Amino acid sequence: MEPVYFDHNATTRIDDAVLEAMLPYFQQEFGNASSRHSYGITARRAIDKARKQVADAVGVQPVQVIFTSGGSEANNLFIRGAADSLKPGNLFISAIEHPCVLKPAQALARRSCDAWAVHQLAVNPSGQVDLDAAGNAMREHKPGLVSVMLANNETGVIQDVASIAELARSQGAVMHTDAIQGLGKIPVDFAALKVHAMTLSAHKICGPKGAAALIVDKRLLLKPLIYGGGHENGLRSGTENVPAIVGFGVACELARSRLAETVQPISQLRNHLEKGLVGMGAVIFGAGAARIPNTCYFALPDIEGDTLVVKLDKAGFAVAAGAACSSVNPGQSHVLSAMQVDPMLARCAVRISLGSSNTGEQVEDFLRAIQRIVAELRQISSLSI
Repeated sequence: MEPVYFDHNATTRIDDAVLEAMLPYFQQEFGNASSRHSYGITARRAIDKARKQVADAVGVQPVQVIFTSGGSEANNLFIRGAADSLKPGNLFISAIEHPCVLKPAQALARRSCDAWAVHQLAVNPSGQVDLDAAGNAMREHKPGLVSVMLANNETGVIQDVASIAELARSQGAVMHTDAIQGLGKIPVDFAALKVHAMTLSAHKICGPKGAAALIVDKRLLLKPLIYGGGHENGLRSGTENVPAIVGFGVACELARSRLAETVQPISQLRNHLEKGLVGMGAVIFGAGAARIPNTCYFALPDIEGDTLVVKLDKAGFAVAAGAACSSVNPGQSHVLSAMQVDPMLARCAVRISLGSSNTGEQVEDFLRAIQRIVAELRQISSLSI
């Protein structure tokens, strides 16, 4: 059996059309986009085209797209860049944010002379931000900055970003959303979400690693993280990664055009998968909330997630024990902790994130494999008692 990849929230295989579009910019069209000769002009035109493709994917103007090296850089650019443009105040983030939002927020709180007060917005057991509690917290501590992700990378739970943005705007705050996991899986519209800034990334939508963007309101003031030649409207200096940016643009165009035709098949696969898992006694985290259609975060009680991931990998299935970024610092998921999941059950968590190339046959094979593996693990456990 060919290995099966069920970890598309971590990264995706680059699309053939994306790779084909990128290839000329490694050799034939290798110019620096800041050069004024024909090589440079060709590179600049390629970047301009990609900027429009990214902008069209979320309904903004090309001038609002700031290219970065990745989602982590884009999130840091917003958190740190916006904070440095404002007087220190209150920063609100959800308790389930990605570490590249959590960590820079914590760093702002540790500043000695101009520290920000960081407040975490609580989520309910389904993983959704509690809007009433958020409103009360923002009225009590007037926010300057707010950042809440559109879709969680572990559970897939979708947040009501527009409503949170209304709360933030009513208090005069600047609102940001990390929309990386939403793009290509649900409609993502900058204006409809009512935010001032949004983060996107290429490698989650069959594009290359090394390209991402911060989408900004034209009136938003940011200070750059990287100073130099004034690239990206002065917000991100450094010679542009032309091949990756070109690939990002094509990936955005493809994700936009294919959205309608991919959502239903992936949803059906996920539903079939979860029906089989629940039949084995699994708990599905976030099942009571709206989720992106490809993500299943589950636990089989008394079967440790790390052990199950290793066994499944040997059986030919690539899945994750939570977020890919957490593998460097393993431990209980902060997302499940915020959802008040029992720590013993949280240790059993496994994430499956499907892609458009996955099939019903692969899901069936997976369910048979996991049933066999779980039976073996429970038999070993019973013999050791």
